[in-house]
Amino acid sequence: MSYNLDFAWVLNNIDALAQGAGTTLILTACTTVFGTAFSILGAAAKRGRHPWLRAIIGFYVEVIRNTPFLVQLFVIFFGLPSLGIRFNPLTAAVLAMTLNMTAYTTEVVGAGLDAVPRGQSEAAMALGLRPRQVFSKVILPQAMKVIFPALTSQIIIMMLESAVVSQISVRELTQEADILQARTFRSFETYFVVTMIYLGMSALVRRVLRSTARRSFGVWPS
Repeated sequence: MSYNLDFAWVLNNIDALAQGAGTTLILTACTTVFGTAFSILGAAAKRGRHPWLRAIIGFYVEVIRNTPFLVQLFVIFFGLPSLGIRFNPLTAAVLAMTLNMTAYTTEVVGAGLDAVPRGQSEAAMALGLRPRQVFSKVILPQAMKVIFPALTSQIIIMMLESAVVSQISVRELTQEADILQARTFRSFETYFVVTMIYLGMSALVRRVLRSTARRSFGVWPS
């Protein structure tokens, strides 16, 4: 049985794929901003003076890292309404992705903080800087330079995992592909094109993050 490849439908549906790709990038951008901010706070708190706070963060990290992202998404979108808490699909997707990324990047940021020599903070304190200033102006910039490659990889992974949110009908790239495949019955062509789009978006996001690192640190961390 022969199968004739036909990519002509792509031109007729390029708007739908572009819109889906745009939604995926928006999800990734929101998750990157919120996830990075929360992971910095989480990593700092986990190394703080309060044992109860360290315990809570440690428990959260273990729960998220040892359960499937799909289950976390379903708990937020399908489970929480039973408790009277409802989110629209896009908000639920951003929340689930942020919670998932934060758990992983908290450990990544923490490793960066631990890599900064203790003498750096002691020298800054000796110069009269307050603890918050020491953290934000001395420790954190050095830590971010160390962990930026790992953070970049985690952001890319999170963007690719965003395909899962199609399960709650978020019109991102994979959801748009599923709809087009159902219309055209061109499974191979549909998902081949979508694979290439994901590959292009991954390269784009990595390039943007690399440019950000160069502006922030002067060099791309190895």
